[in-house]
Amino acid sequence: MTDINSQLMVSTSSGVTVISLNRPPANSYYYDYLKLLSSAITTAAEDDDCRVILINSSSEKFFCAGADIKIFASNTQEQNAAMVIAAREVAEAITNSAKIVVAEVKGHVLGGGLELIMACDIRLAAEGDYLIGLPEVKLGLMPGNGGTPRLIDLIGAGRAMELLITGNSISPEKAYQFGLFNQLYERDGFDGKVQAYVDELARGPIEAMGAIKKYVQKHKGIGLQESLDLETSSVNALYATPDAKEGFQAFVEKRQAKFN
Repeated sequence: MTDINSQLMVSTSSGVTVISLNRPPANSYYYDYLKLLSSAITTAAEDDDCRVILINSSSEKFFCAGADIKIFASNTQEQNAAMVIAAREVAEAITNSAKIVVAEVKGHVLGGGLELIMACDIRLAAEGDYLIGLPEVKLGLMPGNGGTPRLIDLIGAGRAMELLITGNSISPEKAYQFGLFNQLYERDGFDGKVQAYVDELARGPIEAMGAIKKYVQKHKGIGLQESLDLETSSVNALYATPDAKEGFQAFVEKRQAKFN
């Protein structure tokens, strides 16, 4: 395990790179911390030993409460603008990665923390008494790290509008019902269920999954014909890959595929 300034812990095993937020009490971020996080994600994305990236928290109470308000309040306007840019770079590192990025959530996830997990491809959550929300409006602000469009994409304009203009938080059960979380597991055995989920992904065809990820991201906001053309070019590039050949052969031989 690599200890990055004790605030970010990174380890890779069986194709899964785990990036753990470790800045008690709430994993609130600041400029340098965001730089560490984006660097860790980019490094994992470029590591051939990494097939899936899992972002979680070492805290049982908090995933991430967003920006450190004390630091934000004491910063100059220029420093805060730089922090916002750094937060956007984290989201870009996630979306630009060809690897699937999964968020593991079992504690409060608010503001920039929620924007972080919404940039991930999959969000796995535990049942519990914790809060999910974007309270920026209560500070006279609005989300600025991609939270507004991503929330609309995930849960729809009507529900997103209500959460954004009230700044109110919701429960993990409500977030799951809205479609913000992909899976909601019982808290007992949660970590094991998440590990099984990402292990299964890591055994999959990473080129195909990367192509699907790229397509889904590009599909948003484009016309039907352009989207169909993109789908055609994306799948055509996969037919000759070793993973595709193995998948077809395994199907014919009625066995489990073994992807490289």
